[in-house]
Order: sequence, then structure tokens, then C-alpha cells
Amino acid sequence: MQTIMIVEDDPKIAEHLQTYIKKYGYQVELVTAFNDVMGLFHSVKPDLVLLDINLPSYDGYYWCRQIRQVSTCPVIFISARVGEMDQVMALENGGDDFITKPFNSEIVMAKIRSQLRRAYGEYAQKAKERSLEAEGLKLFPERLEISYGSEKSYLSKKESDMLEVLINRHPRVAGREDLLEKLWDDQAYVDENTLNVNVTRVRKKLLALGVKDGVETIRGVGYRLRLPNTGADTR
Repeated sequence: MQTIMIVEDDPKIAEHLQTYIKKYGYQVELVTAFNDVMGLFHSVKPDLVLLDINLPSYDGYYWCRQIRQVSTCPVIFISARVGEMDQVMALENGGDDFITKPFNSEIVMAKIRSQLRRAYGEYAQKAKERSLEAEGLKLFPERLEISYGSEKSYLSKKESDMLEVLINRHPRVAGREDLLEKLWDDQAYVDENTLNVNVTRVRKKLLALGVKDGVETIRGVGYRLRLPNTGADTR
């Protein structure tokens, strides 16, 4: 039985969703300790999360980022916020879909089923786990995990996407446009600083593995993965 975790601080909405989803044969877990969402997440290991934005302690964007540190399970935001930037923020912080309140319960259920099929359906179950490697650096996108020698580290979804581009292009340069296309569907919402922030995060993850200055900036072009065994300049 698949498990749906609901992170919603309005008890009436949470209980309504719980009752409705249970009718379709799913197990449902409600978060009640909103300062420790990840505690329940690690305990029940849900197959999908329904996540509100306006929450006590930390907002839904924060909790989605925390989930993406350890899991690729589908996350559907449900919020009264209707602005375009709210939806952009939800997707940019790791969400898979966005539903506005008030919502139609049948649409919520249809979106849940769609995301579950996409993540765990027939083809997903049969698919062989992907892995990428460059000079001993190994990336496992489905696990959001990177390893180098005996060291390993977990990644956010965007860190994993960025490293996937860099490894695929290694030892060549990954253009700025290549990275933006992989990380964001709509480049119009992304400025140079946002990309730089993500590059800095990837550098820190590589440094934790013992790879110093692992992402080299090629001014006016993009970025290149720089590993200890990399040979001469091959732009």
C-alpha cells in the first residue's frame, strides 16, 4: 500500500484530504509536529507528499528543500497562494506540481495518481538505475548521491542536475545555457546570481569529498568540472 504524507496546518483541510484519499486505498499520514516534518518523513518513508506553503515554524519551500536532500519522491504543493511567482518558487524549490485552494478533490486525486504512476509505474520499476562517472567521481541521479573514492555525499535535486551536465560535458566546458536548460524550465525567471549560488553549493559538496576547486569558471562561456586526474585544457 502506497503512503501519502500530508503537511497541512488547517485541520479541516488535512482531515478532508485524509478521508478522501483513504477511500482510494492509500495509507495517509498527517503531520502534526510542524517543527519536525522530516521526523515523520524519515519514519513513514512516504511515496508522495502533499505540502502547504504557509506553515508554522518553516514554510513549505523550506521543507521541500529538506525532502530533496534525501528523496526524489513526488511533492505536490497545495496552497491558497495563486501568484505566478508562488508557483515558480514551488517548482524551483523541488516541487513536482501545484494545486491552488479551494481545490476539487477529484483533481487532487488525479494529480496524485499521475505523479505516482510517473515515479513508480511499470516503466519506472523496470528502469535500470542510472549512474555517471568522470575521473572516479560517480553520480547516482535517482539516489541524489555523489561519491569520490571512499567518500560520498547527498545532493539536492538541482545540485544533482548541475553535476549531471558537468559530468556529461567533462572535460569540456558546460555552457551557461546548458545548465539553465537542465535546471530551470523557464530561464526568464533566473538571473546570473541564482546560477552562481547553485555553482557555489556544488563546489562545497565536491570539497566535502576532497575535490578542491571542483568547478572551474570559464568567463563568458560557462563552467567545467575540474578533477585531480583531468588532463590538459580541452575546451
